[in-house]
Amino acid sequence: MPGLEHSSTLILVLAVAILFLAGLVHGSLGLGFPLVATPLLALMTDVRSAIIITLLPTIAVNVISMVKGGQWGQSIGRFWPMAAFAVVGSIVGSSLLVKLDPSPFRLLLAGAIVLYLNTERLGTHHLDFMPRHPQISMALFGLAGGFLAGTVNVMAPLLIIFALEMGLAATVMVQVFNLCFLAGKLAQTGVFTQAGIMHLDAAAAALPGVAAAVVALLLGMALRSRIRPQHYRSILRRVLAVLAAVLVAQFAWSVTR
Repeated sequence: MPGLEHSSTLILVLAVAILFLAGLVHGSLGLGFPLVATPLLALMTDVRSAIIITLLPTIAVNVISMVKGGQWGQSIGRFWPMAAFAVVGSIVGSSLLVKLDPSPFRLLLAGAIVLYLNTERLGTHHLDFMPRHPQISMALFGLAGGFLAGTVNVMAPLLIIFALEMGLAATVMVQVFNLCFLAGKLAQTGVFTQAGIMHLDAAAAALPGVAAAVVALLLGMALRSRIRPQHYRSILRRVLAVLAAVLVAQFAWSVTR
């Protein structure tokens, strides 16, 4: 599996299990794959490797999630400029990730998680200009979200704030999330390919992770109508809070060594 070429069998099995868990959460909620997978994988490796491991599984999950929602063509027609700006942001962020030491990105990832955990508090009172200026809003949030996706594999915090302020319906919200993240991941694939990080052998090695994520995604979609999403959200928020604290502790440990 790319990013874990020299790891033990146990680590590889754990990585596939993490991708399965992330796919299940994403299928049940419509989002959450990178939010779950990246911090958990970063506990075993660095953020850059975690992003490489999740790259192809994330693309597969995004494509299926976007198409499954129905009337996805309308969402693309309305919000494609945001996805285009996400591509620009992702290229910038991914280029930095390739060139810089990945250790500090643990702190950035922790910050992105904290932002996600506080999106409802931050996203409903201070951004009244957004509905009046949708094009500017799409540009700003697309660029910033793409940069976060390129550096720490997390775009959802900013997209949730955007969706809340724009009053998007749940189905449209999920499709916009997946459209923007898909665009950013495709751009990141190009950056990684040019840098020699992603190649055919790495893509082939990622297939078990892709299969685990897709199977779990479809299972989660089947369960979505039977399980109350708020239960998943409550569990997810608690887990992410713990992971953010661990990532900060790991960064502090790496600095003091």
